[in-house]
Amino acid sequence: MAEYFVFDIAESLLRKLASFVCEEASRVYDVYEDIIGIKDTLSIVKGVLLDAEHKKEQRHGLREWLRQIQNVCLDAEDVLDGLECQNLRKQVLKASGSTRMKVDHLFSSSNSLVFRFRMAHQIKHVRRRFDKIAADGNKFGLERIEVDHRLVQRRDMSYSHVDASGVIGRESDREEIIKLLMQPHPHGDGYGDQSVCVVPIVGIGGLGKTTLAKLVFNDKRIDDLFPLKMWVCISDDFDIRQIIIKIINSASASAPSIALAHQENINRLDIEQLQSRLRLKLSGQKYLLVLDDIWNDDRAKWIELKDLIKVGAVGSKIVVTTRSNSIASMVGTVPSYVLEGLSMENCFSLFVKWAFKEGEGKNYPYLLEIGKEIVKKCRGVPLAVRSLGSSLFLIVDLERWEFVRYHEIWKIKQNKDDILPALKLSYDQMPSYLRHIFAFFSLYPKDYGFSSAEIVILWESLGLLQSPVGNRKLENIARQYIDELQARSLLEDFEDFGHYYYFKVHDLVHDLALYVAKEELLMVNSLTRYIPEQIRHFSVVDNDSLNHVLFPKSSSVRTILFPLKGTGIDSETLLHTWITRYKYLRYLDLSDSSFETLPNSVAKLEHLRTLFLNNCKIKRFPHSLCKLHNLKFLSFRGCMELETLPKRLGMLVSLRKLYITTKQSVLPEDEFASLRNLHTLSFEYCANLKFLFRREQLTFLEVLIVQSCGSLQLLPLHNLPKLEVLFVSRCEMLNLNCEIPIHRLRMKFLHLEHCPKLHTLPQWIQESVDTLRTLLILNCDTLKMFPKWLTTMTRLKMLHIINCPKLLCLPSEMQGLTALDDLTIEGCPELCRKCEPQNGEYWSFIAHIKRVSIGETRKGKLLFRMLQQMRLRLRDQ
Repeated sequence: MAEYFVFDIAESLLRKLASFVCEEASRVYDVYEDIIGIKDTLSIVKGVLLDAEHKKEQRHGLREWLRQIQNVCLDAEDVLDGLECQNLRKQVLKASGSTRMKVDHLFSSSNSLVFRFRMAHQIKHVRRRFDKIAADGNKFGLERIEVDHRLVQRRDMSYSHVDASGVIGRESDREEIIKLLMQPHPHGDGYGDQSVCVVPIVGIGGLGKTTLAKLVFNDKRIDDLFPLKMWVCISDDFDIRQIIIKIINSASASAPSIALAHQENINRLDIEQLQSRLRLKLSGQKYLLVLDDIWNDDRAKWIELKDLIKVGAVGSKIVVTTRSNSIASMVGTVPSYVLEGLSMENCFSLFVKWAFKEGEGKNYPYLLEIGKEIVKKCRGVPLAVRSLGSSLFLIVDLERWEFVRYHEIWKIKQNKDDILPALKLSYDQMPSYLRHIFAFFSLYPKDYGFSSAEIVILWESLGLLQSPVGNRKLENIARQYIDELQARSLLEDFEDFGHYYYFKVHDLVHDLALYVAKEELLMVNSLTRYIPEQIRHFSVVDNDSLNHVLFPKSSSVRTILFPLKGTGIDSETLLHTWITRYKYLRYLDLSDSSFETLPNSVAKLEHLRTLFLNNCKIKRFPHSLCKLHNLKFLSFRGCMELETLPKRLGMLVSLRKLYITTKQSVLPEDEFASLRNLHTLSFEYCANLKFLFRREQLTFLEVLIVQSCGSLQLLPLHNLPKLEVLFVSRCEMLNLNCEIPIHRLRMKFLHLEHCPKLHTLPQWIQESVDTLRTLLILNCDTLKMFPKWLTTMTRLKMLHIINCPKLLCLPSEMQGLTALDDLTIEGCPELCRKCEPQNGEYWSFIAHIKRVSIGETRKGKLLFRMLQQMRLRLRDQ
């Protein structure tokens, strides 16, 4: 049964009703009393919402009542946002001083007289709906329950793909799989069909098949046995072309310095070119290929793939993980390895590990007894055990533990191997705001790699980032939410690189998101035949679905996105329909679409917060684009045909993040200076751009990204006094040794990649001695030495040095980096030799650092994978 997110939505609406903008506007438009009436009624209703949510499973009428509250709250939010739009419009008019704009405004539907009448009518209607709902709620006899904003404490998580020390009860399984991989082909090693052996690992969801495969894949013995290792996640879609691309990219990752070039190019190859490239990669190589999470039962497709990859050397092996015994039998050349559930003893050890701090469980014997009964209900499935243990972490309240033990959801009729009830219990224990943002994972396909930027922008655009205490940066609130989900074991493959991070969600966790979100969120694919009218957020993951799906006729849609590369729209008619129909859109992602013009009617989307047009063929933007005064995020990265930026860009007064690709060589600096809320600015693939902001100071900018801007010569760091994050990559002409004195930098994160003029670190970095926390240096072939002042960076926590072959030494005072707890040095042969653990001459310099990776390619690959994910939405070069 789908969930509602009424409490979180009601809280958000109350904050909006109490805002200064709303109060002032309500007085101007003579609706102040109605606004106060709505706020008072909603405050009373909110007090009993938690009790209603707890009892909704037993009383059908409560579910309908909650649905009505949610709908009226969202409709009220649309109306109040209209007040804010009008307020912004007046500010822009006043600041512009343009007579023509004021005349246009006079004859528009947004002038004060027309707007006053319309707004008064809408707000009075909303108030009547709230009054009726409040009266209807009296018959349910609900009690007032206070919200608990307690946060889950974050664990100290490892960056590695799988932390072997954190896996319980799988040691013997790992040894058995490795033994199988070390054995010769059962039918005799040879060529053709005999050249590759397929080992299937089969078991139910959440049992740990992928974790076991990772344990094997990262074992040192496997490195010695297979010179080439590749990992490919298949999941739901067995698309031969995409699988070939993934295998090639995984094989290329063994040589990270060239991996990105392959990643950017091969997507444009046809299938004949791809299979030729694949066979070239594998031919004569003794390889291990892991195909994770296969669902395809079409034997013809499997044989087609196998025929392409059976060109390896004698002894090559394939490991397949699947939930299906029949699929395992179809693909396996040896008997399937059937993964069993963990023993009760191991399950309980895992539960205690996640429910208590180390060694503290023994202090609560009465909770341990309850824990044993909870663990029995998890059926030996590690994901369920871990999730429930995490949900009770640091909670010693007997009532909360009893709630989990006796919850009604355990009584629901289940299939033999169903663990959804255990995961749903973990979900039910989340605070309301966390349940709400979790549901939006359902808009993305399984095995989707989330980067921090995209998911945070979605949440922020929809107003889901609210701090329970104090006034904090939205980016920090988002990170807090992510940390909470991670602490509850709902995220996996979490990689933290300081300012940005990357993660996935387990397939079963994705199933849970689909389960709870189906009333209002929908992922549209080729199997979708109808979209219900109540859907407010939808994504499109298959181009074919655009040809036949009946999109909602209601105006309530707030989100449209295309999460997968290459799945944009090609119909300007459909785009015009969406713009005309969905006037309350907050988030519109049209990336990879093939239309060449954006209609002037885009200005009607006055509520729009995010507009993504990445990799489109647009040459010019309509001037009306700059009427979107509520727009916070605008991206046209990879629009290689764009000749010029929108005129009057400075009218986008709410803009926080702007991602640009343009053919221009000169920028309108005064327009950028008008963007007083701009937090992040990115220039990518701006081939003609030579200079940035030589005259204007952008005193508000915190993040600057410059990538693949081949003509760029200088960075205006002296004009960016609040800059905290700098990302520089593939700017061949850029001189990082700025001649203009720079003082009082507050940089926290610095990423330097492919900087051919870099021989040592620029002097200006030293100005961030009290703030710099992350320093990533990649593929700098000319870098020869570090300055001595590097060891004065006492706040530096993460230092990654990857593929800098001429770098031969480290400063002798590395012990001065007292905060450094993560050091990676890879692709630097001589330096890696000197830093070899125990024996290297530099080992004593770095032995005090908590996490050290020297000469291992795995960590470097993870970083490159993250960077690839960030770039995948750019047009292939």
